[in-house]
This record gives sequence, C-alpha cells and structure tokens, in this order.
Amino acid sequence: MKRIGRCFVAMAVALLVLFYWNVNTGSVALTPGEVLELLLLKRGDAVALRIVWDIRLPRMLAAAILGGALSVSGFLLQSFFGNPIAGPYILGISSGAKLVVALTMIFFLGRGMTIGSIHMIGAAFVGAMLAMGFVLLFSTRTHKMSLLIVCGVMIGYICSAITDFVVTFADDANIVNLHNWSMGSFSGTTWSNVSVMTVVIILTLFVTFFLAKPMAAYQLGEAYARNAGVNIRGLRVMLILLSSLLSACVTAFAGPISFVGIAVPHLVKVMTGKARPLIMLPGCFLMGAVVTLFCDGIARTVFAPTELSISSVTAVLLVPVVIWMMLKRQGGR
Repeated sequence: MKRIGRCFVAMAVALLVLFYWNVNTGSVALTPGEVLELLLLKRGDAVALRIVWDIRLPRMLAAAILGGALSVSGFLLQSFFGNPIAGPYILGISSGAKLVVALTMIFFLGRGMTIGSIHMIGAAFVGAMLAMGFVLLFSTRTHKMSLLIVCGVMIGYICSAITDFVVTFADDANIVNLHNWSMGSFSGTTWSNVSVMTVVIILTLFVTFFLAKPMAAYQLGEAYARNAGVNIRGLRVMLILLSSLLSACVTAFAGPISFVGIAVPHLVKVMTGKARPLIMLPGCFLMGAVVTLFCDGIARTVFAPTELSISSVTAVLLVPVVIWMMLKRQGGR
C-alpha cells in the first residue's frame, strides 16, 4: 500500500506542477506571485487576468478532465476485451464519434444554427456506439484479438476518411475550421464546455465505481465471475455504454486523441503493481490528466505561435510505450 500511496502522491504533485507550467506558459509570462494573485484573488493586469481565466484555465481543466476520462475509457475497454491493446482510438470508437459529430455540426452550421454541448456529446455517443457495434459484430466472428484490432483500425480509417471528405468540400468557412478540431485540440474551450463535461464525466465515473467489484471478479475469468454472482451480460453492456460515453465526451469537445486510452492504464499498472479496478480507476484518471496536460503544454509551446494537434504529440510520446508494452507481453508468453 505504501507503493500505491507514493504513486498517487507523485501523480498529484506532477499535476500541480503541470498546472503551474501551463498557466504560466505562453505569450504572457507570469511570476509565481502573479499567478497566485490572479487565481486566488482575481486581481492584477487586466490582459493577464483575461488570458488566464478565459483562455488558459478552461483549456487546462478540459485537458485534465478529458484526459482522465479517456484513460478510464481505455481501461474499461481493456477489461471488456481482456487485452491491453484495446482502446477507443485503436478500435475506431473515437473516429466513429468524430464522424457523427462532424456531420451534425455541418448540418447545423450549414443552416446558420448553433449546436449545444449536450447535443455534441449525444452525437458523439451515437457515433461511438455505431463504431462499437461494428467491433462487437466482428468479435462474434473471430476470437483473435489481433484480427479484431485490425478491424477496429480499418473502421477508424473509414470514419476518418469520410470526415475528411465532408470537411474538405464544405463551403462554409466555419465548417472548414472543423479541420483543426478533427485533428484533436483543446483550443477554444470555454467555461460552459468545462461545466458540461465535468457534470457528464463525474456522473459516469460515479456509476463506474459501482462496477469495481464485479469488474475485479470479471478479470479473473467469466466462470469465476458467474460463480461470484456477477451478471456477465449486464456488466458487458455497462462497460460498453460507460466507455463509449466517456470517449464520446472527449471527442465532442477535443476531437480524437490518440494512444492515451491504451498507454495510461498500462503505465498505472506498472507504477502501482496492481490491476484492481478500485486502484486502476482513480489511478487512470489522475495519470491520464497528467499525461494529457503535459502533451497539451508541449503542443502549444514547442513551435509557438503554431500549435500542434494534441494527437500528434500523444502519438510521438506514447507509441513507444505501447510498443514496449506489446514486446513485454510477447516476451512473457
């Protein structure tokens, strides 16, 4: 338990450090005293106050909240499929959500109408469920996880290609700007967005924690879970719905974010030495927030004023982790 406690303390400290780094990084540099004054007292230079409270702080909170949600979604999918390579990006779930959100936004924007955050989450959830449906259909045809992963990747490519076609040939200038969102970005996040995503994700995580005990039994095998009184069909349905809702929320506000859902659960397992859901769920959320906030800071500062897509940064930093994970898994057989 000491190891687990140290890991959580280290992640919490890292998150605080990254919060300070992100709030102080940009065109306006601030001293620690100025940051505290702006955050706690809301006093100081008017321009700096607006930059911190209206631009940087909502973006930072969105990166932390959505990164944590995406990591938990990846852990739920890995528990469902019993494979550490499963994740919303790899299985095409994020791309399915992106496609339906893009089509919905184009429909509304093309008619001069706006779309609310709840509607975007709903559209993303529909897309995520459609992609998940295809993956589950393939899973009934094959028991090889490698083939299922390939099918998920193909679904993701098809959805991404259709999204690119639609966005590229759109006439409205606002619709064309969806290209940046489709690549993954926390830019433009508002306090209204943060409020909606926080409520949805907190409620989803609250339900998820109630599944910790049956998930722990499920990890030991279906036969053991049935003997322990777990409703296998009901658990699977809940895992699909909850993971899709978390992934949909991320895609609706930030676009698709690659490899966070795969790599972070593995990193938490290595750090804590445990795979129990009661440890993994808060661990994945906290570590996902740390990783995503770090990647977002890099995305907006390395080539400033040009901003990289968040998925490009996460891919560069986390793909080596995924490759190492696969090699370690192969070597352990």
